[in-house]
Amino acid sequence: MPAGNAEHVVARVEAEPVNKAENRVLYQKRIKIFPKRAKGFFRRLKWLIMIATLAVYYVTPWLRWDRGPNAPDQAILIDIPARRFYFFFIEIWPQEVYYLTGLLILAAFALFVATALFGRVWCGYACPQTVWTDLFIAVERAVEGDRAARIRLDKAAWSVRKIARRTLKHAIWLVIAVLTGGAWVFYFADAPSLLGDLASLRAPAIAYIAIAVLAATTYVLGGLMREQVCTYMCPWPRIQAAMVDSDSMVVTYRDYRGEPRAPHRKRDSWDGRGDCVDCNACVVVCPMGIDIRDGQQLECINCALCIDACNDIMDRVGRPRGLIAYDTLANVERRAEGKSAKLRLLRARPLMYLGLMAVVVMLMAFGLTTRSNLDLNVLRDRNPLFVTLSDGSVRNGYTIKIINKEYAERSFTLNVEGLAGARIDVVGRDTQGVPMLAVKPDRLASFRVFISAPSSALKSRSTPIVFKLNDAAGDGEVSYDAVFLGPDR
Repeated sequence: MPAGNAEHVVARVEAEPVNKAENRVLYQKRIKIFPKRAKGFFRRLKWLIMIATLAVYYVTPWLRWDRGPNAPDQAILIDIPARRFYFFFIEIWPQEVYYLTGLLILAAFALFVATALFGRVWCGYACPQTVWTDLFIAVERAVEGDRAARIRLDKAAWSVRKIARRTLKHAIWLVIAVLTGGAWVFYFADAPSLLGDLASLRAPAIAYIAIAVLAATTYVLGGLMREQVCTYMCPWPRIQAAMVDSDSMVVTYRDYRGEPRAPHRKRDSWDGRGDCVDCNACVVVCPMGIDIRDGQQLECINCALCIDACNDIMDRVGRPRGLIAYDTLANVERRAEGKSAKLRLLRARPLMYLGLMAVVVMLMAFGLTTRSNLDLNVLRDRNPLFVTLSDGSVRNGYTIKIINKEYAERSFTLNVEGLAGARIDVVGRDTQGVPMLAVKPDRLASFRVFISAPSSALKSRSTPIVFKLNDAAGDGEVSYDAVFLGPDR
């Protein structure tokens, strides 16, 4: 753009008044949501699920599981220093991370199945953001009152009463947030021991840092941001749109029955109108602040509180329940056309997800049932590749790593096959005859080993060999294929 034109545009922008309506398109200040308390089946179900999930989160680190001597007795433990993940009777080593991958894949497919069948039911009932937000709103309601009281308090001028109530609310939120962060760190260390160290200020600094970070995120996301996390930060609302279809059971306003809507008095006729009395009860209980009567929306988390609110109103005005209900869009269209509804839960998409889950479960079960309690890994020296000794024999160096997955010390014999006249020397110990290697309980032991062989035994530059490791007590054998290098022939 020529310089003159650029200056003209700048001058025109500075001269023209700012269009506030257009600004609001670019940035919309948050409108606070004060959800009213709902009563009914789905609200009770949400309370039960909230209690159950919070109990699992807070109590699990304190569960004990006897693994015998020399092993931690915490049922679920992520032991980073020892590089172990303990899950009741399962112990996962770093090289077995594929089991964790399998668990994550199972969780993902389970979420896909739930979404294909019931929409964002995970978001509405069991998502951590939903659970802690529900808990924070319950605290807010207990301290400040229900919807109308909270709105009045929010609009009121600052006073001793308002400061006291806000201070109490935020103090309780902070306590919950700190307990949340504290419970998380207990999964990474022995919970009773760590609790004592935290109380006496002897715990590692990383423990206090983790608690502070998790407490801050819980307080901000659950107490301050709430529905903004689900609408703007979480990617799942966008992803789940590809997994639901017209046969998914989602929270639905049955407009064929509710429209046209209008207020209703006790003696008015219901002829020529819908069942919706336009009371907005479904709107004021919604934690996302949406109107389900506007149809399917990105913000809807399928919590079904609007169903409880609407059913209560229908009971009061003497109309059938279910104006808002879990239903499929296909069935809404069928009923609107006077056709009978059809429930199609067993469809291709959820069945495909279930089939993939079954495959992953079988693979993991096979791996767990056939896994060995002994593992061997061999790393050959790369510099030098080989050494020619004074007697003409050739020597290769190896690092032998033995994993003993038993909770008892074990001794092993090491042999090499495929190389005639081979001699094994273990660095740091006298190995006359067959070497005997001891490994402590539930540990990985590393040994430096030299293999020497007469040059006459080498037919080519690279000779395949097999390391054989045998339990001295006869409880297990494992082998590892390697190569022995020598000079060109």
